[in-house]
Amino acid sequence: MACDPGFFDLDCRYDQLGKSGDPLERLSNVVDFETFRYRLVKALRRSDGSKGGHPPYDMVLMFKILVLQVLYNLPDEQTEFMIRDRLSFMRFPGVGLNDPVPDATTIWLFREHLTQARAIDKLFFHFDKVLTERGCLAMSGQILDASIVPAPRQHNNKDEKEAIKKGRIPEGWEDKPAKLRRKDMDAR
Repeated sequence: MACDPGFFDLDCRYDQLGKSGDPLERLSNVVDFETFRYRLVKALRRSDGSKGGHPPYDMVLMFKILVLQVLYNLPDEQTEFMIRDRLSFMRFPGVGLNDPVPDATTIWLFREHLTQARAIDKLFFHFDKVLTERGCLAMSGQILDASIVPAPRQHNNKDEKEAIKKGRIPEGWEDKPAKLRRKDMDAR
């Protein structure tokens, strides 16, 4: 059954994701991430906020982002992009459409603080233990970075094109090595 566009569009999309077997939703149902809060608080020891500044992101939300990175083998910049881009990556850590998304530097700093506190390995060991106790196995995947870049165009005249088609170097190119290097003689 298709959903009618309107006020509940996002809920409808989330329902459709769930019905199609969203692995991140299944992971959220298997693991109670709130149980990690105690370990995160103990490791990070944040200030009371009396000095001002922007309030930090929720620790459990940030830990879920690290889980996303591990499961999908994502660098910090790509993780930020994927959370902004994909509904399932938004829903898993609990980021709404109008909520701010932690940037790549914030993600890196969070992981770095956990690493310096020697807590990151312990957290992921506990995460794996919870998964194993629930009869699950975390399989990490990979999302390929499909960067699209403009290809250089060759501006050859009619005689040069004809020479290239015949497999010869066009006249005048032999004494211009820089030009010869830039030209693709094998392209079809």
